[in-house]
Amino acid sequence: MNSAEKIAAYQSISNLTGEMVKAARASDWEKLEMLEHRCAAVVTQLRAAPPVRFTADMQQQKVELIHKILADDAEIRTHTEPWMKSVQTLLGNAGMARRVHQAYDTHT
Repeated sequence: MNSAEKIAAYQSISNLTGEMVKAARASDWEKLEMLEHRCAAVVTQLRAAPPVRFTADMQQQKVELIHKILADDAEIRTHTEPWMKSVQTLLGNAGMARRVHQAYDTHT
């Protein structure tokens, strides 16, 4: 992967995280998961590539893309964390109900 291909990979990740923000805003968890897998695949390719030298312009572009990716990630978390907390609560309540059911089943 040369420097232009690496910038293209960062751009691809940025585009995907932008789509992930839209999916998170719409509470479209299936689409968010699908996009997350696509994003992870690009990140894996990027990590596997040997280091390259960027021009000053490319380095600036890379930094801007990373800042956008991080901002997208922060926004995605603002949408997913409350949902995850409600799922954890729901699972906790289901676990409590199961334990109560098991307790009554063993004592009756």
